[in-house]
Amino acid sequence: MKPTRMDRSKLQIGAYILQPYAQTERHVREIAECGINFITCLNPQQPGILDAFAKYGIGAIRNDVVPGWWGGSGDNAGKLSETNPLSQYEEAAAKFVDHPAIWGIDVGDEPSALDFPYYGRVIDTVNRLFPNQFAYLNLYPNYASVAKNNAAETVNQLGTATYAEHIERYIENVPTDYICYDYYMYSASVTGAYENLRIVSDACLRSGRSMWIVLQVNSNKPECWISENELRVQAYSAMAFGAESIIWACYTAGWWHNQVLDEHGEKTEQYEKLRRINAELKAIGEPYMRYRRTATHFVGYAENDPEMSKLQQKPIPAANTGFFFDLHAAGGKLICGEMVSRDPLADSFRAMFVCNATDPMDTAPASHTVSFVAHDRRITLYDKNGARVLTPDADSRYTFSLENCHGALLVAE
Repeated sequence: MKPTRMDRSKLQIGAYILQPYAQTERHVREIAECGINFITCLNPQQPGILDAFAKYGIGAIRNDVVPGWWGGSGDNAGKLSETNPLSQYEEAAAKFVDHPAIWGIDVGDEPSALDFPYYGRVIDTVNRLFPNQFAYLNLYPNYASVAKNNAAETVNQLGTATYAEHIERYIENVPTDYICYDYYMYSASVTGAYENLRIVSDACLRSGRSMWIVLQVNSNKPECWISENELRVQAYSAMAFGAESIIWACYTAGWWHNQVLDEHGEKTEQYEKLRRINAELKAIGEPYMRYRRTATHFVGYAENDPEMSKLQQKPIPAANTGFFFDLHAAGGKLICGEMVSRDPLADSFRAMFVCNATDPMDTAPASHTVSFVAHDRRITLYDKNGARVLTPDADSRYTFSLENCHGALLVAE
């Protein structure tokens, strides 16, 4: 892992885009108060904005330093090397003025796999030229178009026959220590989001990389506002798959509607929702980041459940991990992430991240009782209310209540 200014030992929360009308110290203070650690896709245009970032401990991933790239519809697939020669990156570095607030250099968004080999060279070049920053590259979701395996492949978004192959090509060619991709659940599908998480998290596990994900706080329809619980389930389901950075789109105008700030730089209803969610994520994130994900289970879903339609993984009635037994929620659907300690001195500790995904559309919020058995272990529950030690009954069964769309971390010591 390349040393950078981002503290990778913590769960990092980011957001896309800070337009010039929101590049004031007041706005940066509000970003910090919202629980956001960094802004990506930043083009600093107002005097002193980077100083304000540094003052409030906010990182900037700049998209105005090196040549940009967006895969878009796929028409430019395979053309990165001729459009952005490496000499342009050398020239950009010669003009670059560093600042403590600059954490990363944005090198592109949603490239085709046809450009991955050249992106490997770009990443190596940026890492060499910018020793204090990391190269930031975000990938397509699995609902991008797939290649036809003929001449039309050159105008394709993914550039591969399947999304799984797209991710494998990335691992083979692009030397980042993370995989970052975007998925907008409420503009696509819930089951597609889960399948995307499965593919990328398993690829990260195999390749020893971190998973970063861009989630949806805005909406593609002006009459729709993403609810607080819909924000929650996006984040908590990602954490059940081991996400180490959660990035919200968009903070100010970027695409679609109903951003966190309006076109005048004033808070919309999304601000308070996001502030509360981020506070929860940070409270759970501190113990969560002591562990890393090894497997994820869908518990309590029927095999013919419509929510399982796009998922290449069978659900199970209860999770049994060797430390947690018969973990389920009566009448509920859980996404459960098995985790092991990152600390070799705590090698015997195990954790389970539990997301109550019974109603991801937030139509009828309810709580469910999660039940499991654990033997000869001290069980600590971390949720939005803090930490508490659970007490078993005479049969070593533990129970706790978990609201719909919420998440909790169980630690067995």
